[in-house]
Amino acid sequence: MSNTPTNRPRRFALKAGGAMGLAPLLIGSGPATAQYGSSYGRAPAPTPAPAPVPAAPPSTALAAAPGAPTGPVDEVRLALLLGNNEYPAQQDLPPIPKNIRDLKASLEAKGFAVTDALNLDLPRSRAAIDAFSRTVAASPPNATIFFYFAGHGVQDQARNLLISAGVNPSVLGDVQNGSLELNLDVVGPLAPRTTGATYAVIDSCRVSLRSALRDRDGLNQVEAPVGCLIAFSTAAGKPAISSALPTENTFYTASLVKVLNASSEDTSFVDLFKMVRRDVRDTMLNHPIKEIRMVAQDPFIADNTRVNVPLHRRSAAQIAQAQAATQAEEESLWREIQAGLWPADIVRLCSKYIEQFPQGRRRQSVEVALEGAQDSAKILQRNDVKLYKSSFHNTAAQNPTLQQDIARAARGDKDAAKRIGVIYKDGSTGQELGRYEGWLQYAAWLGNGIASYDLALLYRKLDQPDLAARYESRARELGFTPPPSLKSGLK
Repeated sequence: MSNTPTNRPRRFALKAGGAMGLAPLLIGSGPATAQYGSSYGRAPAPTPAPAPVPAAPPSTALAAAPGAPTGPVDEVRLALLLGNNEYPAQQDLPPIPKNIRDLKASLEAKGFAVTDALNLDLPRSRAAIDAFSRTVAASPPNATIFFYFAGHGVQDQARNLLISAGVNPSVLGDVQNGSLELNLDVVGPLAPRTTGATYAVIDSCRVSLRSALRDRDGLNQVEAPVGCLIAFSTAAGKPAISSALPTENTFYTASLVKVLNASSEDTSFVDLFKMVRRDVRDTMLNHPIKEIRMVAQDPFIADNTRVNVPLHRRSAAQIAQAQAATQAEEESLWREIQAGLWPADIVRLCSKYIEQFPQGRRRQSVEVALEGAQDSAKILQRNDVKLYKSSFHNTAAQNPTLQQDIARAARGDKDAAKRIGVIYKDGSTGQELGRYEGWLQYAAWLGNGIASYDLALLYRKLDQPDLAARYESRARELGFTPPPSLKSGLK
């Protein structure tokens, strides 16, 4: 399937969700698909479906949202949730209203002032974002900002489009004229935020399990600006599915709400998204329906946040009190883990923590760090990744921002690894070129398609066409489509 919608009329027998372009189809017959046509394969809920959430006018909802929280809490938290489930040609998305209701309740429990709206056309969507952006601009620099979109999405000419309510996802012209552009309309107005954090979550959807099994188009890989984390409900360029019932969430939002509600108070938002990614994969890979296991989602994360925000909003006095109550030995080991800059060292320290403090208050964050460091250690063993321990302990790490990125890269952060490589991009020495190449190789095998494409451009300039072709292919496997301005570099 191409990166753009088609005009062909099609039919569908179930709804599906994820960061994908749309293509409704009649799915195949048989016990599994027939059962899934009405739900995820579980018995339908005995209670009737709740009434749809009315779409509040954006200006009213935003005006009603409180400003800075009252009381002793220091941090402002603001959220905007947009959901579209009303689309023409039987491409409606029944789970979206429940997604909005459930996520709103979970975020409010974490101290967010939440603005939510359903089924907005493009002008009202932009008005909602503009009003929210003004509220964000008036908030303190350390505010925590959360944006969520649930509805249809598609990639067109390397741009990620979030399709407004009422627009036909199968008609390219309608999509181009009736969609928000992720970077321009959403991320740009909300970022950067150097002492706070912005989280942009895109749970966009498609119809038809059959087309999800066959096609491989999806949202394009992106890089997050400073202070921002961007999450997709599935891997870039890959399909995702959801229930056809209004009484169930999409897979991604179900996991997001579950992890939000169950996480410990010391879990950070960055770790939250990594835990959600793991929960989505585990849920779908262990699903009783084979077709769902075949399209198990692996959510995409692009992280460039600079502040480690805990899920639970606390005052400075509460934080100090919690730290004082922590056992000195556990806190000391936790600080060692945070300071770790080499994957093998982090694996050792995390394993030690889990063994010594199985019920430790940092257990969830340690498990996330352990999983990332284990992945990184495996990649560093590859013969085609020219990166060594000395690269992680380079004296340049005396720069606090660079040191933070090295620590993240050691825990499997593909975007931090690319940012480190870019530092050496324009160096005049062979050593700097080697560091650029090594960090981009590492980032590419961690899953950064943009880094892989940059390597392809580098190898083309160095007259190494085989390597250029290999990394260009890797970039496309990872869901990155270069904009037209970059494609000429490989000709």
